[in-house]
Amino acid sequence: MADSKAEQSYRIVKERIMDGTFGPGHRLVIDQLSRQFSISSVPWRESLRRLEAEGWVDIIRNVGAVVKTFDTDSWQQSMRLLARLEGLATALSATNLTADDIAEARELNRDMRDALANFDPARFGRLNRRFHELLYSRCNDDRLHDLVDAEWTRIELIRRSAFWYAPGRALASISEHDAILDLIEGAADAEMIETAARRHEVNTLEAVTKYDAEATEHDRSDAERPTSRRRR
Repeated sequence: MADSKAEQSYRIVKERIMDGTFGPGHRLVIDQLSRQFSISSVPWRESLRRLEAEGWVDIIRNVGAVVKTFDTDSWQQSMRLLARLEGLATALSATNLTADDIAEARELNRDMRDALANFDPARFGRLNRRFHELLYSRCNDDRLHDLVDAEWTRIELIRRSAFWYAPGRALASISEHDAILDLIEGAADAEMIETAARRHEVNTLEAVTKYDAEATEHDRSDAERPTSRRRR
């Protein structure tokens, strides 16, 4: 019974982190959670330690548990990990994807192009997630599938707390999606598919990191200009 309560409390907190109810920096007070959900304090402590180990929560001395606040470094780490995990999952899934799956993926990609044309980034993001889920969904490895899902969720949470993007990257990603589908449909070697899927995520990481660095440098230059004029 204690184990089931711990699992229940774990799901309650994690689901609310994922849907944004408990946002970054939200303090998770055990007494409040106990009263709200009628679960004693011991399962909550166990679930919060588990969430800390998984990287969703920080337990701070003299403060308690708070929902993790993600930053650029967290996003980069998740993208690197996602590139490797999803590359493998997509390669394992490729031979199990049906003609209908490929057709659905191509339709999702076309819808993504329409979302861009209509300046609808939220819809683009939802379609992009569905596209990727479809491609790795048949890897026949539940543990790997769950790991990929977890990193995707983490990345989406980071994007909600701070919006990272690079001009032109979304359109380029659609072309890369088509290339990955061509490899799968053409029964390409698994290593080639894995490399293409991994490179796709790395390309996003590199594009956003480069843009972020250039924007930071531009802001720094703008801030320094008035000082330079005064010195003259």
